[in-house]
Parts: sequence; C-alpha cells; structure tokens
Amino acid sequence: MVRVVVVAIVALVARVSGHPGPILDFEADDHHHEQEGDPGSAITGSYGWTSPEGVNFLVRYVADKNGYRVLESNAVPLNADGVYADGTQGSFTSYEDEK
Repeated sequence: MVRVVVVAIVALVARVSGHPGPILDFEADDHHHEQEGDPGSAITGSYGWTSPEGVNFLVRYVADKNGYRVLESNAVPLNADGVYADGTQGSFTSYEDEK
C-alpha cells in the first residue's frame, strides 16, 4: 500500500513539474507584468504601464527558439523599417553569426 502511494505521488510531481505554467505575475498601481510557459523553451507574456499623462500602454510578446518577438503593442507599433509588431518581424541576429 505504501509503495502505491509513493508511486502515485512521484507520478503527480513529475506531471506537475513538466507542465508549463505561470512564471511571473506582478501588478502594481501603474504597471503589470505576466509570463507563462516553459523556461528555456517558450515563454509568452505581457506587460503594461500607465504614462504620467494617463495613457495605457501594452506589449504582448513571445520568447522561444526563434527569439523574442513582440506580438502586439500600442507602445511601439512600427520598427525603424516600418514593420508592424505582429510576431512575424523576426528576432535580432547575434554578432557571433557574422563571424
């Protein structure tokens, strides 16, 4: 009986530890930041803030094997090349790639 209980507990811990979930959940008066996923694999999140003028800003992002990408933002809707922040803009390349 004890062996069955131990096996059940070990199986439950293995299942819970392998399941992506909340990583960060922070909220204050004028800003917030939330992340969930599997660290080292794929993270999705959002952060936002209220400017001193009362304007609310939001950034939704993903960080995965393809790098960090903004999916949606009213803070920086276009990059310098005129590409919208929709997750298809790609990630920055590493200086190591240039060698």
